[in-house]
Amino acid sequence: MAEVSIDGRDLVIRIEGLDKLLALKSRLTIPLANVRGATADPGIIKERKGIRAPGTHLPRVVTAGTFHIDGERVFWDVRDPDKAVVIELADEHYARLVVQVDNPADVVALIEKARAPR
Repeated sequence: MAEVSIDGRDLVIRIEGLDKLLALKSRLTIPLANVRGATADPGIIKERKGIRAPGTHLPRVVTAGTFHIDGERVFWDVRDPDKAVVIELADEHYARLVVQVDNPADVVALIEKARAPR
């Protein structure tokens, strides 16, 4: 599971618990200027994952880590697809982040509000 927060002009994703080991990451920091948007998407789990490098994929159990598909890197940390949020990025190491959060609607709203012009 991931904890998503805004710190100044950055989106911060903290990977929690055992998922740190499975995903081989504990934290991602992305400038908000590089965040294109966020959506709650439980159906994303059915998407082809591509090549795992490095990461963990146990179908219907956990998908965590870096996956390469169609020339893009995607970071995953999902156990429960009903709680999945997809964060689209530009000009970053990853093209997308797919993370499980406690309340997807709240996280999407947080990200979209932080992206809004001030």
